This record gives sequence, structure tokens and C-alpha cells, in this order.
Amino acid sequence: MKKVFSALLLCVMMFAGSSLLAQGTQWYIDFDEAVAVAKKSNKILFVDFTGSDWCGWCIRLKEEVLDKKEFLDYAAKNLILVEVDFPQNKWQTPKMKQANQALAAKYGVQGYPTIILMKPDGSVIAKTGYRRGGAAAYVTYLQKLLKKNSK
Repeated sequence: MKKVFSALLLCVMMFAGSSLLAQGTQWYIDFDEAVAVAKKSNKILFVDFTGSDWCGWCIRLKEEVLDKKEFLDYAAKNLILVEVDFPQNKWQTPKMKQANQALAAKYGVQGYPTIILMKPDGSVIAKTGYRRGGAAAYVTYLQKLLKKNSK
């Protein structure tokens, strides 16, 4: 029974993962890798500084926006997604913790969630965070931010 459950769980995880990839979305945790992909694809970096397992507003942003089809469809066409996580109960390598701390210091992140939209060269276009209204409203807001700051 345990083997059957494990096999079923594995299939569900593979299906869930493949559906995200099928939509063209991928969350990078290595900033340098994400920058290289952004340069190659000429897409905007969407960098989410989050406390994924303890920050209430971060969790709400993920549930209400980042995991929704409207956002994922927009992201697949326009963004390179980066998660810079500061968890309390999830394990991270010391190298990852150090890299995330360095990014937060470099970009002046003082609270979570902080979303930074960047050009492929790493220059900041805009900073934002959680906003009420759901995924469609958030996408519209991102489009306005990008249009306003592209001048």
C-alpha cells in the first residue's frame, strides 16, 4: 500500500510540474542563471523576495496571484520568474542563504514580499509587493508599471 501511495504521489507531482512547464513558466532560484536566461530571451526579471513559509502576505500573494493561470500565462510570455526565499523552516544550502542575503542587501529589500522588476542587465525598473484584487488585476498593474517605467 505504501508503494502504491508513493507511486501515485510521484505521478501527481510529475503531472503538476509538467503542467507548469507546459505553460512555459519556471521559477529560478539562482539569480545569475535567471539573468542569463533573461538576456537570451530579452524578458523582464520578476524577482520575488519572499518568506515563503512564514510571511502571511507572501503566502497570500502566492495563492491569490503567483499560482493563478492569468499570472502564469502572462509570465510565460513576458517574464523570467525568480524566487529569492528567506524561509524559517525550509532547508537551504549555506551558499543559497548567502546569495539571497547578498541580493536583498544589493537591492535594499527591507520587507516581504518585495517584488522587483528588472531589465535583463539587472537594473531596477520598479519595486512593488502584495496588492489586493487577484491575478488579473495584478497583471494589469504590472503592465502599467512596465509601461510607465519604459520611457
